Amino acid sequence: MSLNNKSDNNKIKIGLYIVSTPIGNLLDISQRAIKTLKKSDFILCEDTRVSKILLTNFDIKSNLIVYHKFNEKKNLNKIIKLLKSGSLISLISDAGTPSISDPGCILINECLKNGINVSPIPGPSAVSSAISISGFSDKFYFYGFLPEKNKLLNSDLQTLSKLNCSIVFFISSKKFNKTIPILKKYFNGRKILICKEMTKFYEEFFREEIDNLKPFESGLKGELTIVISEMKILKNISQKLSESDKNIIGKTINKLSIKEIVNLISKNSEISKKEIYNYCLELKNED
Repeated sequence: MSLNNKSDNNKIKIGLYIVSTPIGNLLDISQRAIKTLKKSDFILCEDTRVSKILLTNFDIKSNLIVYHKFNEKKNLNKIIKLLKSGSLISLISDAGTPSISDPGCILINECLKNGINVSPIPGPSAVSSAISISGFSDKFYFYGFLPEKNKLLNSDLQTLSKLNCSIVFFISSKKFNKTIPILKKYFNGRKILICKEMTKFYEEFFREEIDNLKPFESGLKGELTIVISEMKILKNISQKLSESDKNIIGKTINKLSIKEIVNLISKNSEISKKEIYNYCLELKNED
């Protein structure tokens, strides 16, 4: 793929922009994000107090509209009218990429229904940042925030445990210790990466076998990004035929083909087909 740097590609179209902002370190913001936010007539943000820290730092003076999960439906018609009238509007979250475990999906779908241009301004993401340093499989499933209720939490984690890929989710540090027994129940034999304060001065990463995971006595604050490794693929544990298997083979060696015997024995055991095949040959040669 080649990059086209012609000036026409740097023009900003009218419409809605989903702008990624730093997850901690302000230096992670892109030049394109700054340019888009400065050109915006309005910026939709979750918390003006949080957003003003970023915007003031880069001398961005666009008008702010509070937009969060409690008022996104209420403000929807107002925002669509502004977009239809020719306003350039950006959506940001408190940190990271908007509409991923944050408000935005309802507005984006309404824009698409109304033929309004929606464009992403890519940038920081806690999900991709955590996966990139995990050392686990790059095939991953992102869940979002774990559910509050214990019954649903158990049900969802049990379902997730059946996926043979890395699993990423968010959780409050206050709830993490209570979740450890459930993680041990469903993810035994797998590894875990716990990411705290990513990209900030006090960022920390804890790596552990889930079976050895212990509650944190203190030190965890804010939201955590968790990555669980893919399943450990167990190789055939038993490489030797049991006496029972040998008896079955002995009784069927002259009645069934070697292929049929191999399929019969391997169907209900972890013994390799090669091991069964070789034993059958030994019996045949003895005859």
